[in-house]
Amino acid sequence: MSALKYRRDIDGLRAVAVTLVVLFHYQFPFITGGFIGVDVFFVISGFLITGLLLKAQSVDDFSFATFYSRRIRRLLPAFLLVSLVTFVVISRYYMDDDYYIFSKSWMGSVIGLSNIFFHGQLSQYFSADAKIISLLHTWSLAVEEQFYFLWPLLLLLLKPLIKQPKFVLIFIALWLATFALSIWYAFTDPVAAYFLLPARMFELLLGCGLALFSHRLPVLKRWQSEVLSTTGLVAIVVSAVLLSGDSVFPGYNALWPTAGAALIIYAGMSNQQSLVTRLLSTQVFVFLGTLSYSLYLWHWPPVALLNYQLVELTLPIQLGLITFAFFAAWFTHAFVENSLRYRHWTLKKTFCWLILLPCFLIWLVQLTIRTNDDISFRIPAEKRELYKIMQQQNAGDLYKACFGGPDYDFDQSETCLFGNKTADGKPNSVLVGDSHGTAMIGFVEQLVAGTPYYFLAVTKASAPFISEPNIDKAFRRDKDKQRSRALQQYLIDNPSMTVFINNWWSSYMQNPQYIEYMSATVAWLIKQGHEVVIIEDVPRLPSQSHAYCLIRGATDCDIDAVQTQKNLKQANHFRAVLEQRFPEVLWINPRRAICDDEVCKTTLDGLPLYRDDHHLNYLGSKKLGDEYLRRFENPLQQLEIKE
Repeated sequence: MSALKYRRDIDGLRAVAVTLVVLFHYQFPFITGGFIGVDVFFVISGFLITGLLLKAQSVDDFSFATFYSRRIRRLLPAFLLVSLVTFVVISRYYMDDDYYIFSKSWMGSVIGLSNIFFHGQLSQYFSADAKIISLLHTWSLAVEEQFYFLWPLLLLLLKPLIKQPKFVLIFIALWLATFALSIWYAFTDPVAAYFLLPARMFELLLGCGLALFSHRLPVLKRWQSEVLSTTGLVAIVVSAVLLSGDSVFPGYNALWPTAGAALIIYAGMSNQQSLVTRLLSTQVFVFLGTLSYSLYLWHWPPVALLNYQLVELTLPIQLGLITFAFFAAWFTHAFVENSLRYRHWTLKKTFCWLILLPCFLIWLVQLTIRTNDDISFRIPAEKRELYKIMQQQNAGDLYKACFGGPDYDFDQSETCLFGNKTADGKPNSVLVGDSHGTAMIGFVEQLVAGTPYYFLAVTKASAPFISEPNIDKAFRRDKDKQRSRALQQYLIDNPSMTVFINNWWSSYMQNPQYIEYMSATVAWLIKQGHEVVIIEDVPRLPSQSHAYCLIRGATDCDIDAVQTQKNLKQANHFRAVLEQRFPEVLWINPRRAICDDEVCKTTLDGLPLYRDDHHLNYLGSKKLGDEYLRRFENPLQQLEIKE
């Protein structure tokens, strides 16, 4: 058996892999695990690259410069075309950080590090934030490129051992170790497991092993090839149907589709006459397989844009996407891939033209986006005022002195005082919290208007107020510890105040310890004689693009109230615990003003309430306060002002 000759059925297997990925991303029913197509690609890549390396080494014709130059010419031209077109198209639609994130991922994709960038950027691959990132799919290309960089070096070092009998045991031990590592990562750090090479290495090595030991593997009889190839195809298809975004992955769940791919490749080594092998070798499968790389590149950016625009993928749109991706892939394969991959460029020339120059141009794009505060020229003139509301009405910027001042001595000047000034000019209340507390300043302002409350805003991003003895447990950064200790001392020095608390409750309460931290903090505040008012959070939007709903000209900006309630499960549990322990605490729920049983509004009277997917803008916060008071009695009337 040989791992070096051209195999039509492997092109056909590529077709299966890319089809599953496309159907999954285009949200076709039943293909809930179509993402495993990428794992099939990994097995194929390991097999083919190892075969090429062994062939070159066998005739002493291997050159790192030649190998890397070919890889770059094979992968970069098509990607540069797709990414450039994507950049031009999304420039009309993507806003602020979403636009900048694209440019950063663009750079990461060119240098083969986008998977590392996405690992640091995203909470998970299947999150709503991920669905709007145009180059998200390049994470798998980055994994392969990193593998291409490491594997030739490792294979060269292992060359003296390859022909020795004990090498089989060495390789099996290496594979088992990487498989165990993937399982461990899948349970302990799912984001790293999904995006990073170490957790995917066993998949690539599965293909490598087939190429390395093809001459040692038993030659299969016809019926054996039939059984193995059929089993392999069934394993791939069943995995695509039964797995989902909620499955533990990669780990042991990635073994089923990758083992299936390996069985198909192995069966085809011995016998090209099995039913599955002949099916995969048909003209349709082979043709689609030759387009698989370009098709993979083109299929995702349009979906990301539609997700950003909140467009539902109906059947006509799905079919339109497939048609577009197919013809774009054919054009790219015929006129870009094939025109550059066979040119005899040196590594230096290849690197300069396909990596260095694009990186420089992308860096200029990044610089322009990051340094230009007003890029509203990309937005229709009639929508620019709405855009400026979201850009210029960030309470964190408007009240930066209160939000980002010295941690050991927060600003207590009139800049950070709100409400009705007291006779002595000193606050009788304080608003504490994280960036959500800052975003809620306008809401609290409206509640205290016409009341004797005069509150000091003391907030800090990602740093809710926690009292001793839990400060060191709750925070890692010294500056966050300093802020809580400084605020605690302030509350000791100024007893009998009303303390308004607002944080991103749903985020913190993912960690059960924070229930105890906050419970202890409330107990401490009450013991100090303070009145405690906890303000619940507003709904989190399904994605950042929802915040720009009005700017995009959409007429329906509401979100699902049922899903909102599901997202609040931990926050509601936190409230239930605290209400039982501290019945004297007053709770205020701003969601009452914008949510009913079916929908939650994200705009009021033509004004966008949010500035991103989970922060109100300042004017939106005030508008929410007005709406709350219009519909309900002011809850502060239940309290007695602390003198």
